Amino acid sequence: MTRSINRREFFALTARAASKSFIVLSTPAILAACDRAAPAREQQAAFQTLQAQEAAEFEAIAARIIPSDETPGAREAGVIYFMDTVLADDREQELTILRQGLADLQQSAQAEYNQSSFSQLTEAQQDALLVNIENSDFFATMRFLTIAGMFSLPEYGGNRDLVGYELIGFENQHAWAPPFGYYDAEYNGGGQ
Repeated sequence: MTRSINRREFFALTARAASKSFIVLSTPAILAACDRAAPAREQQAAFQTLQAQEAAEFEAIAARIIPSDETPGAREAGVIYFMDTVLADDREQELTILRQGLADLQQSAQAEYNQSSFSQLTEAQQDALLVNIENSDFFATMRFLTIAGMFSLPEYGGNRDLVGYELIGFENQHAWAPPFGYYDAEYNGGGQ
């Protein structure tokens, strides 16, 4: 059974994801990364930092964090381009930690399923491995980067075709016109 979450719950979940990540991004850093990621995503350009196999693995992880079901997920939103751009931004230490986390995950895939690539496992197998590491710094960082890429402005690299906005029910308007809500009616003496 699916349950929609309200905006406040969504932002609380996002804040928790960010607090456990070893990559910390300020709003200007997110905007700068997104700005560079957008053209790469649109042109399906080569990755700046990630090797093709790493990109496939990180994209598979992101696709399990925000999966495709009746709505598009992280893969359709182009989150991997956002991740690649963030990691290209003088983050060699963080990239090394992510690569080690990926290597550990691939070792688990080999040990559990005799498969060296996480991306080639079934979704159920991928989920089982991710549940085992869901409290790790690696997973927390992957979750944070996935969320940041999924819900960023589309022109900044993630959220292709506004799929992230659609997922949370956000109406992307250039301007908002009155009435804004019930409080305006009360202010104007219009009742409840």
